Amino acid sequence: MEKQPDLAGRAIAVPEARELDIFVRMLEERGATTIRCPLIAIHDAPDAGPVEAWLHDFNDGGCDDLILLTGEGLRRLVGFARRATIETAFVARLGVVRKFTRGPKPARALRELGLTAADLPAGMPTTDGIIATMSLLDLSGRRVGVQLYPESTHAKLLDFLAGAGARAKPVLPYVYASAAEDQAVVELIGQLAGGTVDCIAFTSGPQVRRLIAVAEWAGVTAALRDGLTRTKVAVVGPVVASELRKFGARVDVAPTDRFFMKPLVNAIAASLAN
Repeated sequence: MEKQPDLAGRAIAVPEARELDIFVRMLEERGATTIRCPLIAIHDAPDAGPVEAWLHDFNDGGCDDLILLTGEGLRRLVGFARRATIETAFVARLGVVRKFTRGPKPARALRELGLTAADLPAGMPTTDGIIATMSLLDLSGRRVGVQLYPESTHAKLLDFLAGAGARAKPVLPYVYASAAEDQAVVELIGQLAGGTVDCIAFTSGPQVRRLIAVAEWAGVTAALRDGLTRTKVAVVGPVVASELRKFGARVDVAPTDRFFMKPLVNAIAASLAN
């Protein structure tokens, strides 16, 4: 007799991650029904074309200066460059252009790449701080890359650059989760509280934080706490476990030593077999 898959009939909630499809395939090959849930608050820009075009122009010397408004933005640009196989050229060019950073986060993202924090950090970690710093310089004829972020007020900065005689070259490398995605998270919390999910598997701390944040926003924190007591909670490793414990939730399943997808799937299967 053919052996039945060890996760047959089990419903497992799988938060979004870059490795989502691989993780889902591993679970479904073992018979599980997976429930994908949007637990990432930030996404790459959905159309890679304009971002890649900006990167090629930047790498070809199209910018004299670069304004980095967020650390997330720089990391997303590096991700786009990596997928376009131009990361090395991008990092090299970053080391050449004059860089302005708004606050410590973009400075930290530069240091992660082995670069100096910035040539000219803003005196205040705000867009007005960037403008005040740049107002002391002659920007006439300068080509200025501007890393934008969603829902920010860009007009003031772009108007300043135009008035100073510079040519702004903006790029928006990421977007925030939509209201529909927030509603999907609320629906997942309802499923957890209703006891229709056998296990939820977390692979990163930000997934946990977003689940909690949406629950607070929607006023369903009590339902989330109840749902996490009804559902087996699996984590890929100790860092994720610590985020859940801060919330007062227990952790039922985790790999014992190797903190990767396959050991996590094996641990889930072993736990649900009991």
